[in-house]
Amino acid sequence: MDFEKLKSRLAGCYVTIPTPFEDSAGFPVNHQAIRTYVRFLIDNGLNTEYATLLAGGAAGDFSTMSFEERIGVGETVVDEARGRVPLAFGGQSTSTLELVRLAQAAQSMGFDFLQVSCPFYFTHTEADFEEFVMAAAKAAPRIGIIVYNTFWTSTSLSFGMIDRLARIENVVGLKWATPRTDAMEFEDVTSNFSRRFTIIDNNLFFPYSAMPSLGAQAFEVHLCNYWPEWGIKLIDEVKAENYPEIARMMVEEAMPFYKLWVEIEKGYTSGDGYLDKLCMELIGLPSSRCRPPTRDIRENYRARTLDMMRAAGVPRLVAN
Repeated sequence: MDFEKLKSRLAGCYVTIPTPFEDSAGFPVNHQAIRTYVRFLIDNGLNTEYATLLAGGAAGDFSTMSFEERIGVGETVVDEARGRVPLAFGGQSTSTLELVRLAQAAQSMGFDFLQVSCPFYFTHTEADFEEFVMAAAKAAPRIGIIVYNTFWTSTSLSFGMIDRLARIENVVGLKWATPRTDAMEFEDVTSNFSRRFTIIDNNLFFPYSAMPSLGAQAFEVHLCNYWPEWGIKLIDEVKAENYPEIARMMVEEAMPFYKLWVEIEKGYTSGDGYLDKLCMELIGLPSSRCRPPTRDIRENYRARTLDMMRAAGVPRLVAN
């Protein structure tokens, strides 16, 4: 494994590809629609310079798919991407045995990275998680491990835990999110570890976290699934230090999407990827609901979502 090469490839927009399903019994995976998504993202600029695409992450409905379905999604993404953009594979699991199989499959399929989170449901210790990550790293030594701090579903990682994970050779990325407190945990880890890992900002602080004193190199972004140019422009504006335009983009274009997402999650259904897929449908891409238990939001929130997208100036809208 070429650590520096992998680390340098993990930069820019970190985009989870939603998994579309057929609107039929059992909601089978729609592989042709996945191909359409991948082509759309790459054709609109999310290439090696600007992005890494994640297959089978949370917004990709990993939690509702079988092991075989997750592998099938990964195979389709790799085949359609054809090396034009770095790829990560979602390795979230509650089982170390399954994680090892996912890691081996990701390496065999040709993924650059494997995303790993602390197992959910049980409150595992940090030492449990350290062994979990080490198992993945040993199973797939030729790909880079991205550690994802999903503190809202499982054990939150401390500064000391990040320091221990830094000793695992093929951990190349840290997808970093923290609760907001006066202790500034987000900044503490980012500023201290950005030379060791590629920091993927999962708090949407990128205009701030990309500053030299913090050093984040990538950010999780949902808007790119229906507006790839938005993420590309944000990266370019950050590099140009055009802070008035960055602030406008965040407030007028990003914030309305995330506010609507939170409103849906608090008042109607929970999960991930449901608003991405509705927005994708409204620009003419094939789409679907998420699998249950996440409920279908399309009928109840289509008009609100369309209004939000119009006000933000989203291109390619096809809905009336």
